[in-house]
Amino acid sequence: MKENYTTSKIEEATAVTHSGIFHADDVFATVILNRALGGVRVLRTNKVPEDLPEDVIVFDIGQGEYDHHGLAQKDRSNGVPYAACGLLWKEFGWAIKEIQECRNPIIAFHIINEELIQGIDAADNGKMPRADYPVQELGIYKMISQFNPNWNEELSSDECFDKACEIADTVFENALAEAVARADAYEVVDEAIEKSKNGIMVFENGYVPFEDQTIISPNAKAIEVCFAVYPTLRQDWACKAVPDVQGGKGQRITLPREWRGLPSEELQKVTGVETAIFCHPAGFMCSAKTREDAIKLAELAMSK
Repeated sequence: MKENYTTSKIEEATAVTHSGIFHADDVFATVILNRALGGVRVLRTNKVPEDLPEDVIVFDIGQGEYDHHGLAQKDRSNGVPYAACGLLWKEFGWAIKEIQECRNPIIAFHIINEELIQGIDAADNGKMPRADYPVQELGIYKMISQFNPNWNEELSSDECFDKACEIADTVFENALAEAVARADAYEVVDEAIEKSKNGIMVFENGYVPFEDQTIISPNAKAIEVCFAVYPTLRQDWACKAVPDVQGGKGQRITLPREWRGLPSEELQKVTGVETAIFCHPAGFMCSAKTREDAIKLAELAMSK
């Protein structure tokens, strides 16, 4: 069922923001308020009404504590400037049910902040640099902007805003679920690190997001762990390399170059591992049909 985030009636409004063209900043700010408050009705207008009740939240419209224009502009300690989305996330993100019920709420909160909110804020403030590459990724900021009516369309801006909020809420829900899963995995990963042998940790029940926690874990054994072995949805066992730095694309140990991209039969001959199936051309993952053989692949890579 389509949800209406907006209202044209002052008496129904629980929040007020600017009218006209919208961006990911005000759209995701609305999504955050909707989830934190259990519902929101946003009045989109070009001026804050004088008789607005005190409990109505005002954001991104040139005044109030949740505005980021002119003298109100604030920067984070890392230099990323706040937009309304970030200011509202800092204030209301903690009230979202999934964050409150998470086993490690602080970790989940900061994952969302670093991987979604700050990027939206940076883009809204014109601080997001272009990648030094011939093509650019169509990011969330551009995707949301594309919901605005085009010059040759006669559409309601508020209806387009509602549609953008629906999509943004789905994006936010997925990001939230992933952040909570990663945060809730910390104890599981720490246990696997503690049980690791010869730089290899094993997850018996499937992939667990281990990458960041292995890098930052205070466990002295963590620095020695170079591979994680786990069963996959394809009914085989993966052997995946631990990154060299948090969020990095490199590996502490890369799988041998002579394995990479080989057909299964050739990989089995080169490695001597009977059920070896695959080795990624980039050298960060390989697989075998059995748990034991996936561990053998990891051990071989460690010995190279």
